[in-house]
Amino acid sequence: MSATHEVTQLLGEWASGDRQALDRLTPLVYEELRQLAAGCLRRERPEHSLQPTALVHEAYLRLVGQQNPRWQDRAHFFGVAARLMRQILVDHARRGRAAKRAGRRVSLDDTVNFALERSADLLALDDALSALEKLDARKCKAVELRYFGGLSMEETARALEVSPVTVRRDLRMAETWLYHEMRSG
Repeated sequence: MSATHEVTQLLGEWASGDRQALDRLTPLVYEELRQLAAGCLRRERPEHSLQPTALVHEAYLRLVGQQNPRWQDRAHFFGVAARLMRQILVDHARRGRAAKRAGRRVSLDDTVNFALERSADLLALDDALSALEKLDARKCKAVELRYFGGLSMEETARALEVSPVTVRRDLRMAETWLYHEMRSG
């Protein structure tokens, strides 16, 4: 059985209430989740205070804490994981920004570990993606799966149930729209 098929099968068993399936699934997906987290953080500033392992663990806790998950397949699972990681990064940026506005004393280490400009970029991107989702949910999902999820064009196409050509077209349009939305905002 291929690893992809095994992951999909275990996701189905877990969704059906088999907690032992989750125990068998975890070692199969952990390294890929860690790579996904590293990919998300690679787009952040080098001194970002959140490390890939912490991001994976927070996302994992949210994944396993879901009530009645309905996993379609491996690509869907990693797409959800990517979205959760994006939300965690945005929450992290918002907390840092709120702490700075609260007027608390900030040490030099805190200042180095949190660059306000990058958090503003991430928050602006999150706002733009939320606006895009209202206009065209599929394009937003394509961006999340491809850029936050690290899925290939083919995996993204399978997760969205469209062709890879459609994914490429959606991504080009989404990137252009996001660029203009972020520049105007």
